Amino acid sequence: MLSAFSSAFRTPDLRKKLLFTVAIIAVYRLGATLPSPGVSYTNVQNCLDAMSSSNAGGGVMNLLNLFSGGALLQLAVFALGIMPYITASIILQLLTVVIPRLEQLRKEGQSGQAKITQYTRYLTLGLAVLQSSAFVALARSGQLFAGACPQDQSNFAIIPKGTGIPDWLTLTVLVITMTAGTGVVMWLGELITDRGVGNGMSVLIFTSIAARLPSEGWSIKESQGWGKFWLVIALVLLVIAAVVFIEQAQRRIPVQYAKRMIGRKMYGGTSTYIPLKVNQAGVVPVIFASSLLYLPNLYLRFFNPNELKGYQLWIQDNLVDPTSWIYIGTYFLMIIFFTYFYVSITFNPTEVAENMKKYGGFVPGIRPGKPTADYLDFILSRITLPGALYLGLISVLPNFFFIWLDQDQYVNFPFGGTAVLIMVGVGLETVKQIESQLMQRNYEGFLR
Repeated sequence: MLSAFSSAFRTPDLRKKLLFTVAIIAVYRLGATLPSPGVSYTNVQNCLDAMSSSNAGGGVMNLLNLFSGGALLQLAVFALGIMPYITASIILQLLTVVIPRLEQLRKEGQSGQAKITQYTRYLTLGLAVLQSSAFVALARSGQLFAGACPQDQSNFAIIPKGTGIPDWLTLTVLVITMTAGTGVVMWLGELITDRGVGNGMSVLIFTSIAARLPSEGWSIKESQGWGKFWLVIALVLLVIAAVVFIEQAQRRIPVQYAKRMIGRKMYGGTSTYIPLKVNQAGVVPVIFASSLLYLPNLYLRFFNPNELKGYQLWIQDNLVDPTSWIYIGTYFLMIIFFTYFYVSITFNPTEVAENMKKYGGFVPGIRPGKPTADYLDFILSRITLPGALYLGLISVLPNFFFIWLDQDQYVNFPFGGTAVLIMVGVGLETVKQIESQLMQRNYEGFLR
């Protein structure tokens, strides 16, 4: 990997792309630390200190803050980060299966994909308005930091009053700023895709997660000491190695194409394969499960933490606490369910079998048409089970670290679950893209 980057820096056009990508990342990180208008930076830091000292917070809220690079809880200009775009992309991908018009656009090729991308942008801005309004309302009520910063104290007021500006105008400007920040983040991601290296949206979320790792790792050292800190680092390396191994694993279905005479030329007769990855669904099932598990947390944030009673206490103890076995079991089962669900709607064995039959392809030993579709469906259902178990185990790994580090103390652990899956996946894809571009520029062939 390091040799690929060094070779890329020695190639003039690739060096320009890498430097351009780094410049866009710097702009993104600047927006992630720049406070929005009307937000008291000093009071936000006081709230963060109060939340960390009281061990308040929820696993999903910390996960969202991790994805935004720490910008969410600071109500920065880029507070929402790339999450509205990811949510919009997933929604459009699911609607493609349900709405015939979107499915037709997907089959039209580049022009149809451009139209779907435009719809994704509109939906992203709509989601950004809703999410920014919700987070501003939580900040206004003092529940954004899990009740650690009550709004009736002047040194905890995130959005101070009595500044001479009407409250409705301050809140409106906040929502518009955060929504516009999401639009700028989309634009920066597309710039990286067009003129930089790698997929822009993936690179930005990789940057957000990587920016939080040093501080979160140091917090583990401060609370647990050097011994557990180095043990955690060793376990992290093992987890990363396991994730790389599974992410690269695939089942290759051999495909043979029959020879065909078209005019005076012979076509076909080649052999290839269909790569079925063990983790065919990627990180999407984890995002689905995390989003649904966030709903109980969001529901309790609209109540005073000291006045919960009855079923609200049960929800807090079992569906909000990341160390609860009910929470861990529910999270694990939801990931397995969404893995099968997402794979079933993104990979259609019948469509693949029909395309193979149309171009004269067949699986050796399997008849074309429905038998091939049944064979692919059988292989996919068998290979999805280890992929689902792998996603579930990696995702609940931070919850076991919560229990191991300190049962009574909430410690954010960013080195497992979705963070590792995204960082390893983006890193592998970016290195592959750099290597492919190097091969295009340095290919010499057999003759010199």
